Amino acid sequence: MKYLVRDKIFAIGDDYWIEDENGRHAFLVDGKALRLRDTLELKDTDGRVLVTLREKLLSLRDAMTVERDERPLATVRRKRLSLLRNHYRVTLVDGTELDVSGRILDREFAVEYDGELLAHISRRWLRVRDTYAVDVVREDADAALLIAVAVCVIRMAEREG
Repeated sequence: MKYLVRDKIFAIGDDYWIEDENGRHAFLVDGKALRLRDTLELKDTDGRVLVTLREKLLSLRDAMTVERDERPLATVRRKRLSLLRNHYRVTLVDGTELDVSGRILDREFAVEYDGELLAHISRRWLRVRDTYAVDVVREDADAALLIAVAVCVIRMAEREG
């Protein structure tokens, strides 16, 4: 399933609908204003919070956390000892690690688990400006988590660049 994400959702205080490939509302991104740190909530169509993205404070390395039900779900960091500048690691609370690599700023990258593709993020398929697609490859994958990972990685790469 492909989800269409607008690049400009990163503005804190802005709300934006992420649509599925058929043009239906799939997730609402709620940018929380007046917070000490960047906070975005990804909600379902009924307004329930699925995941919360937060900039991690007091971290030696730039990091963002993804929370579910107000508990940590994952931490996203740039991979430390990588020769590739655009390589990130997502560590889930159960110890599972996802790798994110590719041309992040060009919106051409992949999210993998143990060499298996979970999601492909690309702008290539679209003609709409300032939009990219998150193509969730596995049907049993957590689409909200993979969209959150894409948003976190892009946000971090833009800050570094």
